[in-house]
Amino acid sequence: MDFVDTIGEGALRLTVFAGVFLIMALAEISAPRRDLGFGRGRRWITNMAIVLIDTLAVRLLFPLAAVGVALWADANGIGLFHMLALPGWVAGLLAFLALDLAIWAQHLAVHKIPILWRIHRVHHADVDFDVTTALRFHPFEIVLSMVWKMVVVVALGAPPLSVFLFEVVLNGMAMFNHANFNIPARLDRILRAVVVTPDMHRVHHSTDIAETDSNYGFNLSIWDRLFRTYVPQPALGHEGMTIGLDDYRTDEPTRLGWSLLLPFGPQNRVRRHLEERKAAADEAGSQ
Repeated sequence: MDFVDTIGEGALRLTVFAGVFLIMALAEISAPRRDLGFGRGRRWITNMAIVLIDTLAVRLLFPLAAVGVALWADANGIGLFHMLALPGWVAGLLAFLALDLAIWAQHLAVHKIPILWRIHRVHHADVDFDVTTALRFHPFEIVLSMVWKMVVVVALGAPPLSVFLFEVVLNGMAMFNHANFNIPARLDRILRAVVVTPDMHRVHHSTDIAETDSNYGFNLSIWDRLFRTYVPQPALGHEGMTIGLDDYRTDEPTRLGWSLLLPFGPQNRVRRHLEERKAAADEAGSQ
């Protein structure tokens, strides 16, 4: 961790984040996979505002974050890997794999547990699918995710460098596999044998429930294959599929306030509001 300590964890992560974001954004512009139905504009402002709020919340609540907790556990010899006295490189590799599986399991849980799904809906409510969708997680979900990661890190006694690398890779891969850029089919097949590609993860953002209930991975594709949640392609194709949630196919998810309040509004009230808006629009169109 000496190099990371010299540069500063936060500065290094921000540099990598900015670099990956810029590359993905340029790739989307030069070779888009799908046409955006709602465009960038307010969507991007909202999604970027959400990640800024998320970052502030984590830094305020958990100044040490996952890497700091790993340093504490390492200094005090806490965790399974310390008990087993594993070589550093073995502990690092196992920690990376275990953390990736833990994030896969967390993603599955937020879809299966109703109260967590109410929070996770904010991510799926995005009406388009691009690099900023990777940033669109409600602050409550980000806080809960950090708590879960810290628990796993301490339980394992994960090496701090491995935790740092996992966090950097997770952020970068999330932007990669949410990006709206076209990867040749042959290259996609090769890549998804190991990692989650945009075409693989886009299936998970389908309005088709059977497809939403699939492809939970962010980094490695092995977990979905292993636990039989892997769906290779959307039934309607990537150009024909609908992104988001059927209840929220309006411009509301592009608004910051609406997105942050979504978990707290009764589902039937939100749905009724959307139905009323649609009925009013249909009536105005018929006149």
